[in-house]
Amino acid sequence: MKDHKKYIMVADDDREIREIISLLLSAEGYAVLTAADGMEAAQLANPDIDLYLLDVDMPGQSGIMAAAQIRKQHETPIVFLTAYSGESDKVLGFSVGCDDYIVKPFSTAELLLRIRAILRRSTAYSVPRQQENMLAIADALLDLDGQFVMKGSERIALTYTEFKILELLASHRGKIYSLDNIYQSIWNDNAVGNDAIMVHIKNIRKKLGDSSRTPTYIKTAWGKGYYID
Repeated sequence: MKDHKKYIMVADDDREIREIISLLLSAEGYAVLTAADGMEAAQLANPDIDLYLLDVDMPGQSGIMAAAQIRKQHETPIVFLTAYSGESDKVLGFSVGCDDYIVKPFSTAELLLRIRAILRRSTAYSVPRQQENMLAIADALLDLDGQFVMKGSERIALTYTEFKILELLASHRGKIYSLDNIYQSIWNDNAVGNDAIMVHIKNIRKKLGDSSRTPTYIKTAWGKGYYID
């Protein structure tokens, strides 16, 4: 049975980096599981892991491919470690369901702050709420406790970042959020680029079976942003 510690998977083909991050996280009280490549990370993935730190550029199976495999079974937060800071690289990562990017080289302070922030947000969404725990959008219901969407008898799993975006819009009916507004509301940080948020919106619509041209759930205010009425 899992203890009270938070479990973090660290996957990096560079043994030195893997060991340094593992020692750092262990010193902070985290339980650490390591993998030397994407294939091993995907094989070791399990429900007890609270966060995945995946290097993007690994031989054999990349971090991107590993994340795609992990996402098929788990909605656990995924953070990419990468030497690439380009917008296209981030869009690719977000498209497979990653929740954040940390660009190498990074400071230990930045790494720990990002990890704490992501774990704090994901934990907040897993704690049962005392008040209203359901939100309705057309024929869909957002379960705020379980962090999933119900359409009829179909249960639709979202990543916690996708769910947070949907809940943000559903909780403020009629309010138009620009792409920068959405990013700052969810991550409490400056926007990394419009394309990253658009990928999340696209993923949400796809999972809900929605159309971008005639949307039922997340609607587009052209030139302004997105809203739910």
